[in-house]
Amino acid sequence: MAVQSEVSAGALTLAAPERKQRTLWGDVWRRFRRHKLAILGLIVFVILLFGSAFGPMIYDVDPEAIDIIAASQPPSLEHPFGTDDLGRDLLARNLYGGRISLSVGVVAMLVAMTFGTLVGILSGYFRALDGPLMRFTDMMLALPQLPLLLVIIMLFRDTLRKWLGPELGIFILVVFVIGILGWMPTSRVVRGSVLSIKQKEFVEASVSVGT
Repeated sequence: MAVQSEVSAGALTLAAPERKQRTLWGDVWRRFRRHKLAILGLIVFVILLFGSAFGPMIYDVDPEAIDIIAASQPPSLEHPFGTDDLGRDLLARNLYGGRISLSVGVVAMLVAMTFGTLVGILSGYFRALDGPLMRFTDMMLALPQLPLLLVIIMLFRDTLRKWLGPELGIFILVVFVIGILGWMPTSRVVRGSVLSIKQKEFVEASVSVGT
């Protein structure tokens, strides 16, 4: 009987399916797909992304072409979004303008995340820097962002236009200003994560053995 029970237990052990190892990105995706509004936002973002990337290739209309006769027309088969007061096709202008908007948003987000992550890591890891960096973060949060954005653009717009050209200069200036004014929430989240990791058992064990 004992042998039979051991064999049965062994069979049950072998028959049990192996659980997949959970990963951080897997947990993020599982939580994300349960949120219906997040899925809807992702779908809209993908549509805008592909429309801006490939739309001008499919809808081959010059966004700068002026036709005074066709000015301020409502949506039609010839102009699906209508025309503006100069007769320019609004769909073509939206498709081309979407490229600039997406580029500014993505690059500004990368600038904000990079700078915020750096400040958060330094603040959470080094106690001597925690106070000054967090007070600097609080000061940046207290500043009125829109007036500051306008002032910085007015001060450096002409200089960057001379050095880098009108389009690239304004693009870099807008990306830098938006990114440098949006890093504060990221720094606080990263700081909290660093402080949480510093209190984990494996960190305390490593410190106790001198490593």
